[in-house]
Amino acid sequence: MKAWRVHANGEPREAMRLDEVPDPQPGPGQLLLRVKAANVNFPDALLCRGQYQVRPPLPFTPGVEVCGEVLAAGEGAGVAEGTRVLAQPPLPDGGFAELAVVDAKTVLPAPDALDDAEAAALHIGYQTGWFALHRRAHLQAGETLLVHAAAGGVGSAAVQLGRAAGARVIGVVGGPEKAAVARELGCDVVVDRRSEDVIKTVKEATGGRGADVIYDPVGGDAYAQSAKCVAFEGRIIVVGFASGTIPSPALNHALVKNYSIVGLHWGLYNTKDPASIGACHEELTKLAAQGVIKPLIGDRVPLEGAADAVQRVADGVTTGRLVVVPGEAAGR
Repeated sequence: MKAWRVHANGEPREAMRLDEVPDPQPGPGQLLLRVKAANVNFPDALLCRGQYQVRPPLPFTPGVEVCGEVLAAGEGAGVAEGTRVLAQPPLPDGGFAELAVVDAKTVLPAPDALDDAEAAALHIGYQTGWFALHRRAHLQAGETLLVHAAAGGVGSAAVQLGRAAGARVIGVVGGPEKAAVARELGCDVVVDRRSEDVIKTVKEATGGRGADVIYDPVGGDAYAQSAKCVAFEGRIIVVGFASGTIPSPALNHALVKNYSIVGLHWGLYNTKDPASIGACHEELTKLAAQGVIKPLIGDRVPLEGAADAVQRVADGVTTGRLVVVPGEAAGR
């Protein structure tokens, strides 16, 4: 089969190489999947650079979430061939490949309401948003939710989930094109950080109160802005650091203004409370069936375009999700 592999750490476009490798075989309790679609995540870029908290042995195949079709099941796997599932292929053999092997107990049914690319983009981003907003920040209907990078893959999921929860949503974006996307997503207020004063605009939009919940996958300057426009008893949810800068919060400021700084590491729920992952997926599947959430797909690229897609995500020039679709013809 064809699989992208990283032989030496570096920028994705240079580090990833499309190789011919032996077809994997499922062992007991495992499934062999035909990869129908593989979502590109920022951690894929960090993996290529050797900057992620997990450093798989070289060479490895990136790609941390897929939608796939079961081709074969190992002994005791208990999943029928032909079933469409969502999965996280364990590194070092990730999802940017034609085939992948996963543990049967970790897969989830792919929602019928979503196509392969949309389904591949549902799992990590929307689970992260759901746990962040509901389990960590306890977002309530009528509250104001501010989402940084609202037109991106992670941010767009939070916007949709915030609206589904009955919140008023303020989206912060960079540039007029992304502002238009944020409006289409349903943001009640859109702030272009390149041409507007984020803090001033948020204060004006909330009558001086500020945002009750702030969803921050960016860090850096975005976090500094958050601390200045969070409401009394507000919650800033730290989701990631796409800016590359990890902020050092002034805890005296949190004390003086009475707000909370809340961390969200979604992967911990897999080990600490695995049942909650399935319960969240059931809720997300219902929302997808109702048309309330639908992953924003910025581009669908063939397998040959995976390295370029990961580089684009690394460079922060994308809108919505980039999804690698092995069945797509190159040049389409």
